[in-house]
Amino acid sequence: MSGANTPVGRYFDAMFEAFDGLDIYLREDDSPLYRHQLIGGLVVEYLERMRSSFSAWENRLAFADRFRISRAESGFPIYQNVLELDNDRKSASRRLSEIPDDDTIRDEMIDFILRKKKFPLALQKSMAERFYLEDLEAGGLFSPLVLPRTVRVSVNPKTGRPFYVVHWASFDGSSHLPLVYILTVEDSSDALVKQLVGRNGKLNKSVKIPLPVEGLLNPDLARRFDDFCEKNSSYGLTLSTIASNLDKDFDELHPKQLYRFVLGPFYSTGVTENSSTVEKILAKVHKPENAWMLTWTVQEIYSVRERAEKRGLWSNTPAREEYHINTDDLESARQGVSEFQRHALVPHEAYQAIYSSNQQDEVFDGYKTHIISDGEVLRDV
Repeated sequence: MSGANTPVGRYFDAMFEAFDGLDIYLREDDSPLYRHQLIGGLVVEYLERMRSSFSAWENRLAFADRFRISRAESGFPIYQNVLELDNDRKSASRRLSEIPDDDTIRDEMIDFILRKKKFPLALQKSMAERFYLEDLEAGGLFSPLVLPRTVRVSVNPKTGRPFYVVHWASFDGSSHLPLVYILTVEDSSDALVKQLVGRNGKLNKSVKIPLPVEGLLNPDLARRFDDFCEKNSSYGLTLSTIASNLDKDFDELHPKQLYRFVLGPFYSTGVTENSSTVEKILAKVHKPENAWMLTWTVQEIYSVRERAEKRGLWSNTPAREEYHINTDDLESARQGVSEFQRHALVPHEAYQAIYSSNQQDEVFDGYKTHIISDGEVLRDV
């Protein structure tokens, strides 16, 4: 475990507290992200993955020195750290079998202290490595790509097609940011329409679907869809590009709505350098453990109409979606989205420091601001 009084220790403590605050925000029934009791709940799942990854990294620091943070950009660990977790996970069981169990290590530590009158650093590292490997073996980490899962199935009464809600996630290698995607997509595959849509135009209740389903519900397209997500989840791609690529690559799939939840950047005094203004203000916070700010962005794109399929003597043109880009807003147009929201979460003491500096308009310009205080989150301050 990293020392709480060191910059890296405070960084981990601040990140865990930020995750706790965001978790509270997401789980509240009247949270804006809990629309249809879905978006917030799905993001919580990935927040737990990120929390597990940070727990593993914290244990790893006790026996290994390789750990780097994107100090000047995201404030999150760099992509290489995520890759190392994923690689170490594959050999975790074998490596655990080569390390004594917890009780044996503890007994050896006590014996060492009694005999040598010194602290057994080597044994402490062995214990930390065991904890690290146990974290990896337990799974549930935020990997470079968290493969898609189907969590909801229904039928669009207007089109007579089944539609799915599918989510997946990636850790972007360029921006060093965790990204969560939530897609609503209709499926016009003949086999799935016949199987899932009853004569009354509603979901066929005789077909049992054990949700959640790993991957896209359509088994004929599931592997291709996994490959698509792997190649089209970069933060450098706009939502309009991702949705349009999906529309073009799968004639049977009709993407109607796509969300992207971007976690970060994260600001922590003494560790990150991603905003000089924020850093200077946070440095004035009396308690270092309260000198942080977590931001996130929610992007959305939706289809406004579907161009009908055209069948001709010599060629066919599949149905295609037309997406709404809010060109009245320059930032929406730049991001290639219909709508977006930026949010910031800060401890009460940090908010007071920012407010006292009379720079709240500069720091929070364009952000919905939320304050965590005594285990509660005050929204839209």
